Amino acid sequence: MTDLTPLIAFRWSPRSFDPDADLGPTEVDLLLEAARWAPSAANRQPWRFALGHRDDETWKRIMVNLPERDQRWAGRASLLLLAAHLAPATEPAEETAYDLGHAVAQLTTQATALGLHTRQLHELDRTGLATELELPADLRPATVVAIGRLGDPLNLPADLIEAETGLRRRRPVADLLLVSPAATPISQYGRSFPDPVHAT
Repeated sequence: MTDLTPLIAFRWSPRSFDPDADLGPTEVDLLLEAARWAPSAANRQPWRFALGHRDDETWKRIMVNLPERDQRWAGRASLLLLAAHLAPATEPAEETAYDLGHAVAQLTTQATALGLHTRQLHELDRTGLATELELPADLRPATVVAIGRLGDPLNLPADLIEAETGLRRRRPVADLLLVSPAATPISQYGRSFPDPVHAT
């Protein structure tokens, strides 16, 4: 995978965060700045974030709205970031959700550049999050991003270690391309790249 930028090739989503690591203000500022400069339709920038540092009040309010199975490892992260998007009645929610995805992707890439790791959670109690964080009615919680430094995977609960240390897999490009009679033959795309070693 030498032709891909390392910021993509070596990004992965661990659960084994270092529970003793803290992030400095400059690192946090850079993550948010990367998200701020994401592309968005008509430059509306519909993303909003609630940032919790380990064991502060926001962190606790986010944590209690995660599934118990994910709380087991998410509690090791230095930061828990709730990512939400505006969903006004006058605009399609799909569009603002798509823009939020850009912002979180850029934040994730910036985290990799800083030697940090992220893992996103989608099974959330969104109603609970909206209540706990007193979110406006037109703001829709989408995902929680756990952020931190890599720790020892052997410190995870036993049932998570295999998933944490397994091989990283992705579908081949040929599986991702939609085919129509006018399409360029798939065989012209999808060079064979070796997969990185991590799982997700």
